[in-house]
Amino acid sequence: MARKPNYDFERREREKAKAAKTAEKAAARKAEKEKEKADADKAAGVAGETAPETDGE
Repeated sequence: MARKPNYDFERREREKAKAAKTAEKAAARKAEKEKEKADADKAAGVAGETAPETDGE
């Protein structure tokens, strides 16, 4: 005997899977943007370069 379809549950599961996939893609895009920004800053010499500390002597 076939099971009784539960359309609401199945739709919610599909929407949940789609939302998770969308969030994963957004996180990957954000990470890629941050990586590109860090690489650009490093190439420009901005990242990590500060004036040497002096202790007043």
